[in-house]
Amino acid sequence: MRALRTLMACAVALGSFAGRIIQAQQPVTQTKPGFTLTTTAFGDGGIIPTKYTSAAPSAVSPKLEWTNVPENTVSFALIVHDPDVAVEKRTEDGLHWGAFNIPGTAHGLPEGVPPTAQLPDGTIQLKVIRGIVGFIGPGARATGPYHHYTFEVFALDTKLELGADATRADVLRAINGHILGKAVLVGRFHR
Repeated sequence: MRALRTLMACAVALGSFAGRIIQAQQPVTQTKPGFTLTTTAFGDGGIIPTKYTSAAPSAVSPKLEWTNVPENTVSFALIVHDPDVAVEKRTEDGLHWGAFNIPGTAHGLPEGVPPTAQLPDGTIQLKVIRGIVGFIGPGARATGPYHHYTFEVFALDTKLELGADATRADVLRAINGHILGKAVLVGRFHR
């Protein structure tokens, strides 16, 4: 009886050891990091420095960088908005920057993108709040909580057939069904 128990214990140990060998021989599946948007201007969820806000005499757009771009990306679209406001008492929030047809080979946008409707690389910038083209710095008043300025970059499988007169609603309709990935970065600000 004792010998049988010893034999059974050895069999269990040998089976466990063999199972670990089989597991060790199986390839480890590695997951690819996700599409990511960053800036050197502030950390995700951090405070946006004054130079990039309407508190500065001439706000400039922050440098944006994206990594781990999805395969087959043809172009990018950018939407920067303030979801903490309701413009004209409607569901639409404050658009602070919008661009589309950013080339699929781009890895970001430089600091201080000029406020022109079309950039030399084919990127088209939208009119934003106050009817201006290009980036407009965050400007939430100090009387309330910090606003969450949300930077969204969409990797697309197409170039959009829209012109410089396109609106954010036009861009969102056009990208629907063409999004390969989305990366988001949030910065906070109030005066």
